[in-house]
Amino acid sequence: MMAATALLQVQAIHTFIGQFHILEGVTLNVPRDSITALLGRNGAGKTTTLRSIMGLVAPRSGRILFDGLEINGKPPYDIAALGVGYVPEHRAVFRDLSVEENLKIAERRKGDLARRSDLIFELFPDLKRFYHLPGGQLSGGQQQMLSIARALVPENQLLLIDEPSEGLAPVIIESIVDALRRLSTHTTVLLVEQNFKMAVALADQYYILDDGQSVATGQIAELANDQSLVSKYLGVA
Repeated sequence: MMAATALLQVQAIHTFIGQFHILEGVTLNVPRDSITALLGRNGAGKTTTLRSIMGLVAPRSGRILFDGLEINGKPPYDIAALGVGYVPEHRAVFRDLSVEENLKIAERRKGDLARRSDLIFELFPDLKRFYHLPGGQLSGGQQQMLSIARALVPENQLLLIDEPSEGLAPVIIESIVDALRRLSTHTTVLLVEQNFKMAVALADQYYILDDGQSVATGQIAELANDQSLVSKYLGVA
């Protein structure tokens, strides 16, 4: 995809955590109205890339542009206000708050939840059933649904989703895949996912990171048929 069509452009960013040089020139373009998978082995820099985009860690060099606006160096709340949602790994729901309260605190403007509730409950009907149940009493799969749903309360143009299938049973993964596939008709998604089968089922294009660098990109249907590339960088037989 040409950079001109991209909603998000990451241009040769270098990010440090303490003294450790985690990202060493990551570059990627995320086209509008698509799902882009960010792939790589554990420790390749995928989560740090999402955190750099979201402003949770600041790249020391390089550029990040969202809808043509340079956002590197901006605080996370300003990036969120532009229309970027972040779904971190490990779900991180508020366990003592109800499903309704978990969703309500994600509002940017009064009435966001009411405006978006039809979409949220269409994608995740379990959340309507357990609307008044504390988040800590939901199953792992339902907590993941709630974590994604919180990012849908504001009308975000881009969702950064980190490892949505982690720790979930195959039948729950199937329901998450179905929801994300339908969600992609409403917003653009940059997805970090270790489950290669899930990534292939969802994504349009991919980037592979290795040791903090972008090493390969293309259409994911082509990657699924490139066993040497998959084995070399993802360790998938």
